[in-house]
Amino acid sequence: LTAVNGIDFSIDSGEVFGFLGPNGAGKTTTMKMIYCFIEPTAGILKVAGMNVTEKPREIKAILGVVPQDNNLDPDLTVQGNLIAYSRYFDIPNKDAKARVEELLDLMQLSDKRKVVIDELSGGMRRRLTIARGLINNPKILILDEPTVGLDPQARHLIWQKVRQFRSQGITIILTTHYMDEAAYLCDRLVIMNQGKILAEGKPEELIAKHVGEEVVELKGIQEPEAEMVTRRFKERFHTEHFG
Repeated sequence: LTAVNGIDFSIDSGEVFGFLGPNGAGKTTTMKMIYCFIEPTAGILKVAGMNVTEKPREIKAILGVVPQDNNLDPDLTVQGNLIAYSRYFDIPNKDAKARVEELLDLMQLSDKRKVVIDELSGGMRRRLTIARGLINNPKILILDEPTVGLDPQARHLIWQKVRQFRSQGITIILTTHYMDEAAYLCDRLVIMNQGKILAEGKPEELIAKHVGEEVVELKGIQEPEAEMVTRRFKERFHTEHFG
């Protein structure tokens, strides 16, 4: 089984670069290779000029990783989760406490510092996971589906924070299956499906070239219904289907 196959991309320092595609497109696998969780079986992948198979420790030191799944420690408070994670980077206790306070303020969680994870809303948990990913002042921040499952208000707050991170010079790599999210946040992006890159460019260029001014997104329906709707659209309009 091949998760990604022959993909080729480059990311500029300081930009927001996105991977857009449906579930199973290979986005998360690509992220895991970037943050050295799994090794590529072929080809060369470099992060900040370093080969992921040769210098994984050095690469991890400059990365902040926000996985799609909630893997916060339910036995710890908001503050406790951040303090515990700081130890992975050998951050001195005094510096860690100061950094935690900065991040709690940044992610609007200061009043939740003593709250345990089970008492947080989905949006708060997501903001905490992002705060955790920033604990080591990373040069590169990886966001895997940062707003999946969140309500519109929580999504927009995350968007605001991502733009804020970009303004601070952090390089951001994100995955999403929301076209509006990719268009709003990304300087450039690739469209992936079935482990391959189908297109690459600026969001406005890709929309103009591949989908025109009108975009229809189908969410929450089963594959047979999606195929039927796609067939009907093809009968009446020029369409391109990205998964």
